[in-house]
Amino acid sequence: MAETGLAVPRVGLGHDVSLPSRLVRGACPSLATPMQTGDGLLVRLRPSTAGLTVSQFRQLASAAARHGNGLIEVTARGNLQLRGLAWETVPRLEADIAAAGIVPVTGLTIETPPLSGLDPDEIADARSMAARLGEAVASLPAQLVLAPKLSIIVDGGGQLVLDHVTADIRLSAIPSVDATPLWQVAVGGTRATALPVLLGSDEQALSAVLDLLKSLDARGPRARGRDLAESYRGEKERLANASLDIQSSKSCVGIHPLGPTSVALGLQLAFGQIHAVELTAFLDVAKAKGITEIRTAPDHALLLLGASADVMAEIQAQAADFGFWTDANTPAGSIATCAGAGGCASGTYRTKHLAAKVVGWVPELLDGSVVLHLSGCPKGCAHPAASALAVVGMHSGFGIGVNEKASGVPAVFVDEYGLQTALESLARMVAATKAAGESVGDCLTRLGSDATVAALRQE
Repeated sequence: MAETGLAVPRVGLGHDVSLPSRLVRGACPSLATPMQTGDGLLVRLRPSTAGLTVSQFRQLASAAARHGNGLIEVTARGNLQLRGLAWETVPRLEADIAAAGIVPVTGLTIETPPLSGLDPDEIADARSMAARLGEAVASLPAQLVLAPKLSIIVDGGGQLVLDHVTADIRLSAIPSVDATPLWQVAVGGTRATALPVLLGSDEQALSAVLDLLKSLDARGPRARGRDLAESYRGEKERLANASLDIQSSKSCVGIHPLGPTSVALGLQLAFGQIHAVELTAFLDVAKAKGITEIRTAPDHALLLLGASADVMAEIQAQAADFGFWTDANTPAGSIATCAGAGGCASGTYRTKHLAAKVVGWVPELLDGSVVLHLSGCPKGCAHPAASALAVVGMHSGFGIGVNEKASGVPAVFVDEYGLQTALESLARMVAATKAAGESVGDCLTRLGSDATVAALRQE
């Protein structure tokens, strides 16, 4: 079946829109378009509000258990996913979500940093710019037909920026000499890899984004931001001297100051997933401690708001008992896993089960400077970009790619025992050659792919 684009509504963000058939290939799973997986149907939703109350989250967890298998996920982009649904239970789930006062975003996806509007370090209010952009798109005289997964990021800066998250179109706030922020508009990739096309005022940036969307519409429903890059290649040199502060990705995990007496607590779901039973029990603790709002965040995280720093520290100390990661440096955080066998029909092995084993085998390799991608198949859903090591499930075992996407050509083929010995061999090489203060990632980059492959092959 040919891929069908998603019609952008002529209404503001979060309003209803005509969606493509639930059988459309390439469309994002949603309440209206569930996706068949190995454990039933999956739906993905992003609330139209910045966060949810504890009560709303509790109702969502209850609905996930009542109508699905109770597994709740926060994706790498900070979306919510509910698993194990059936066609007959999806309408009931949708009704429960509506009864909880949760309104999912539909139509064009515009993402902002999770602390937008609260972060004292932000350069500009990303929420305001995102709302203006949504209204501008909605007021266009004709509907645009865009790729279903097309994404726009509006990043006002601050503590938890989205520099590492890919986007088709990216607006990044830039400080200016007169204290009125400028916006850099770029297409395709992360903040570091996207091609800049404009640096200007609010109005200039909005106009540029509308032009880009119209250009994508003209190119057809498969067009993405990267397809526009060549058209604007000449702008790269002109904008090269713009004052761009590309930040290293700061983990959402931990306590983040928001003012003299206000903080946010970031917690990460273990391998992106939690069961409704554990989540509900944790929410009861959070409510008793005074938490008033919970926001989802990139990299499978939740941000808790409303309690003092001392109380947040108490919650942080208890959160591990409910399955959360509370340390930004946990070795397991370096592993990207998909649903794997049992959760996806394409998965050939239990990725999360293997991830726990890998942490026990080679924790010294998992220092946060590299990504070890455990992919149940070559689709690479959990980490579409290239990673230092990609362990891809095959019918006869595993293929290990080095600085490759999961869809790339593996350099090594092993069974599970061979995988353990290969990774342990690599860990020994790194330990023997890593300079003082050097990260695993820097060490592997210095040694090169050939040395990494040789270590994995135990040559």
